[in-house]
Amino acid sequence: MLPLPRSIAHLDMDAFFASVELLSAPDLRGQPVVVGGRRALAPSHGEPHPRLRSYVGRGVITTATYEARALGVHSGMGLMKAARLAPDAWLLPANFDAYREYSRRFKAAVQALVPVMEDRGIDEIYLDLSSQNPEGRLDVARSRALALQQSVRDATGLSCSLGIAPNKLLAKLCSDLDKPAGITVLGRADLESRIWPLPARRINGIGPKAAARLDGLGIHQIGALARAPLGLLQQHFGERYGLWLHRAAHGEDERPVVTESERKSFSRETTFERDLHPRLAKPELSRQFTRLCEQVAEDLRRRGYVGATIGIKLRFEDFQTVTRDHTLLLPTADPALIRRTAGECARRIPLDKRIRLLGVRVGKLSAPPEAPSPAPESARQARLFDD
Repeated sequence: MLPLPRSIAHLDMDAFFASVELLSAPDLRGQPVVVGGRRALAPSHGEPHPRLRSYVGRGVITTATYEARALGVHSGMGLMKAARLAPDAWLLPANFDAYREYSRRFKAAVQALVPVMEDRGIDEIYLDLSSQNPEGRLDVARSRALALQQSVRDATGLSCSLGIAPNKLLAKLCSDLDKPAGITVLGRADLESRIWPLPARRINGIGPKAAARLDGLGIHQIGALARAPLGLLQQHFGERYGLWLHRAAHGEDERPVVTESERKSFSRETTFERDLHPRLAKPELSRQFTRLCEQVAEDLRRRGYVGATIGIKLRFEDFQTVTRDHTLLLPTADPALIRRTAGECARRIPLDKRIRLLGVRVGKLSAPPEAPSPAPESARQARLFDD
């Protein structure tokens, strides 16, 4: 078989949030489980956990086990709709603190074996294995994948799937082919047999609108996209995107694995189970607001940043979204100062409708000074939703 010109891996945790939950609920392994919402429901009489049918609200699915997905539910679906499709599925609340901790663990375990790692989110990473497989042998690539899977399992008790291919685009496609706990190694000769039969929308970078336009042209599979004339694609999608579609369908991707990417901002937001009135629900809004500011401040501290631009995001009951921000003279990671500044931003927004979503953002990031002076405002706390 032809050797790999580069050995690029995409590692994707299997049903990550649900798998973390099953560590503390092993009796639910192999059963349909949906994770969503922030509040725990009381189980029905005689049952160890609540059923999805008992949910009332407008929360959405964070993730679901593969058994639940087989019933037609998926992440992003409303829990009420999911309850109609899979009423007997078990429902567990999301625990994002636990997910972040297990994310940290699996990435540390992987990076101990492969230093060249690109962090792509809480449950996925890219790895460049080329230096560990200089001859590009497929059997060596598979052996490295097995070692990575075992390392992740030892560190977390969780499973992951890996795709190894000549580039990032193909590696990401491959990591999804044999889930869960799968390993797919793609050589250059395997493109037509393994990749071209897949739906074109599976290519990372083809969104719903582009997929719909491709369907309208009769282009449904990646192979059909590869065979489409370049001029046709550029006619319908523009010169640059049409060329990218053509190259992606032929498995061409020269992007490197980037080990460091500069953060632009940190943000936290929450969607409420019910719309909150800015006056009648002041205590709840104030508590949530403080929590978000503290979480953003902790994110900044943990990653070694301070930020100068503080902003707030509000989405109202009619889905109107409003943002306001303010830039400080000196950057900060102090939670009280972040709260105070975000509160001042909020006072510039008419609070005359119920609030559906509340978010806090800190941007214009920089490294903190070696000996920061405490900001005098940090001792004073904003009174948003309290006055």
